[in-house]
Amino acid sequence: MRITELFDRGEFVITAEIGPPKGFHIDELLHEADEYLQDVTAINVTDCQSSVMRLGSLATCKALKDKGFNSIFQMTCRDRNRIALQSDLLSAAYFGIDNLLLLTGDHTVMGDTPQAKPVFDLDSVSLIHAVKQLENGVDLGGNELVGEPPKFAKGAVVSPCSDSVDVQLAKMERKVKAGAQYFQTQAVFESEKFITFMEKAKQFGVPVMLGVIIPKGAAMANFMNNNIAGISVPPEMIEELKADKEKAKAGITGVEITARIIKECREYCQGVHIMALGWESKVPDVLRQAGIVN
Repeated sequence: MRITELFDRGEFVITAEIGPPKGFHIDELLHEADEYLQDVTAINVTDCQSSVMRLGSLATCKALKDKGFNSIFQMTCRDRNRIALQSDLLSAAYFGIDNLLLLTGDHTVMGDTPQAKPVFDLDSVSLIHAVKQLENGVDLGGNELVGEPPKFAKGAVVSPCSDSVDVQLAKMERKVKAGAQYFQTQAVFESEKFITFMEKAKQFGVPVMLGVIIPKGAAMANFMNNNIAGISVPPEMIEELKADKEKAKAGITGVEITARIIKECREYCQGVHIMALGWESKVPDVLRQAGIVN
């Protein structure tokens, strides 16, 4: 099911992110999805996240679909030219995978194979446009598709807590004009910044899902502050993670922080996207403490 249909019905959409393994054995991933992610609407599958070679997003989406899960096929422009990207989109349509999150992607120097050549034939905006063209029955070369064209829910990303809010709003506008139908945000740790951003972003009239990461400790928070653009963990939150290291290590503090952010931001968004980063087992606790599920 396309999650845009749920937004149209006014439902609060819940998604969670899973990273495929560095190998092709995914029994553990499927078990964790079955054990911990039954309450989410759809599962995002990352596309060689942080430029680390892993099992493909499309194959993992298909495996999740076969297990009865609704999946979101994340696509980046880093590794494929426009021919391969469009081909994979048609493959997704063939498999019945109709939810997309379209990204430019991290540069290869960030990953475990820094000597790999980046492609970036398209960026996120032109990739959204490519999807729209396929939905209109033609490829980027103007050639007609055979048979009924595909139909997708086209998602994109925005960073509401970036220092350059006007830049983010301009990027968001470009993506909406290209055909983006919903947004998932970069991880939010500052609720007030998110709320301020959403007051300005509501002009675009598209659903926005609050993105959250379950923080595992002060070291992780400091790493994100120093290395990930658009994320800022406030000092008082870092002190909260430092206050009881055993509690933080067990995930209790991280779950409390994440649930609190969701509660503070819920009325300003149309869904929540949880990036558990290996802590999928904590997702049910986050949803319960946030009051989303019983």
